[in-house]
Parts: sequence; structure tokens; C-alpha cells
Amino acid sequence: LDLFMKEKDYADVIREAQEIVELVQKAMLIRSGITPPKWHDVIDIILENSHRFPEDLIKTLRELRALTKWLRSQREIAFYGQPDFIPTEDYTEEDAREAYQLASRYIQLYHKLL
Repeated sequence: LDLFMKEKDYADVIREAQEIVELVQKAMLIRSGITPPKWHDVIDIILENSHRFPEDLIKTLRELRALTKWLRSQREIAFYGQPDFIPTEDYTEEDAREAYQLASRYIQLYHKLL
């Protein structure tokens, strides 16, 4: 992500950050004994199984849920764009920073589980 930020490639920051968040969420599920589904956003499954996770983790994930959902909604758009949205032109540094910070936060949360 650092390289993409340095190059101001904000669409790739969004895309890669989403993949990081997804993989960390799925690692959390696996660590708790749950086989993750084949879809991209599994935060609701984690929250539904909150009894398997530390209370402070669940509290933080509830706070991050809306931003996590936003990042998931950007996955395909960051890859392919839309007729009225060109990822390489329309994502801002602020968008990329939010995604970057969210991915970093998820990595930190996972390290606390170890």
C-alpha cells in the first residue's frame, strides 16, 4: 500500500486495502473455528459470532462496520470503474488514506488475537 500511496495510485490503494481487510476477516473466522464463506465481506458473520471473540475486538469491529462496508462496495469499482466513475481519476487521497488506515487497523486487531 505504501508504494501505491507514494505513486498516488489511489484506486490500487482502495483495491488492495479491501483485499487485506477481507483476508484478515477470514483469518479471524478461521482462528475462531468458523469456515469462511466464499463472498468478500464477512464482518457480519464475525459479529453474529461475537461470543467467539474478545469483547474489545467486537466493540471495535462494530465501530468499523460502516467503513468496512464502504470499502467492500468499492472493490469492483476500484478494479473496473463505472461509466461515470474512472478509478484512476476519481479516487482522492482522502479515500485512499481511509482505506489504508482501515487495512492497517485490521492488521493491528488481528495481531492482538495472536
